[in-house]
Amino acid sequence: MLGRATRSLLGSAAAVFDQAATKLVYLQTSRARRRNPAEALSHDERIEGLERLAAFYDAEVTAHYFREPRSIEPTFLNVGATQAGGEVTDIRWPSDYEALLPGVRDRYHAKVDNRLAAARLIRHAGEPRPVVVLVHGYMAGGYGFEERAWPTSWLYRIGLDQALFVLPFHGVRAISGRPGPPPFPASDPRVTNEGFRQTLGDLRDLVHWLLACGHPSVGLMGMSLGGYITALACTLEPSLSFAVPVIPLTSLADFARDQGRLGTSSTEEAREHAALDQVHRVVSPLHRESVVRPHRMLVIAARADRITPITHARSLAAHFGAHLEAWHGGHLLQFGRSDKFRLVGRFLNQLGVIDRRRPPRP
Repeated sequence: MLGRATRSLLGSAAAVFDQAATKLVYLQTSRARRRNPAEALSHDERIEGLERLAAFYDAEVTAHYFREPRSIEPTFLNVGATQAGGEVTDIRWPSDYEALLPGVRDRYHAKVDNRLAAARLIRHAGEPRPVVVLVHGYMAGGYGFEERAWPTSWLYRIGLDQALFVLPFHGVRAISGRPGPPPFPASDPRVTNEGFRQTLGDLRDLVHWLLACGHPSVGLMGMSLGGYITALACTLEPSLSFAVPVIPLTSLADFARDQGRLGTSSTEEAREHAALDQVHRVVSPLHRESVVRPHRMLVIAARADRITPITHARSLAAHFGAHLEAWHGGHLLQFGRSDKFRLVGRFLNQLGVIDRRRPPRP
């Protein structure tokens, strides 16, 4: 058991690492931001544009913004086997997405690599098991990386099948030959909203396909941006047996403000924050009601997080009435996460998703 001083020291190191990584990403995306016409707008022009966009997302559009899940027939590629004799399979299926806003439709659909949804399945031999869909963060999604970023071997040992879901414009859905970060989420809020709309359609298709394949239950676990998507899915998909947002992003407007992207004064910052929050209400888990019961949710934060600070997780847990836990490390240096994943095992045991008296340590 680490002492308080050691946890504080590790937390400080994790916070510094998060801040350095954030600056690096900011530099990597600076060229794209300079090319974006929105970056050259004055404060008043930004407010006017955001208000026009918010008016488009009226109550009627919001009520029907996300489509219902479709029946899919994925193609399969056998990748290999797990050390315990399970199977690893990559699946692809048509996303069949049509952007809602005409102003971004041509630009969004020009990226052909994104037209096929994708996931990697890690399954036990024999009968389908309860399955956890793992949703990655921004600039991630490569299968090899995600198998290390998540405790996949431990999840397998406690009896779960797994599906590594790929976000639009990430991983195998990335744009061929395009350097730099993916175009979703974007500084253009229209593209960001379209990306979440496509994501939830593809994700719910996968969830319903897994249930149709005989898996007795399906839940979600998402990290960072994936935590946001996990929370958003809780407002749409009542068939989820559990949901675990981990170090989640929960407010796009808060993130933009914390990164110094809004206004040049405190007054301008407050106005732009309110206007941007209004635009993103249509895809915000904090502005929607959950259809998954609170006892089936567990929110996990990091006390030293400087990318999605613990305030994000606290807001989400309070909004959904869910239980909140926190490790002592940061967003990237995740000191203390093993104890929290072990707690996830106990949480799933209590729900009856798995049946183990003492889940092994991650």
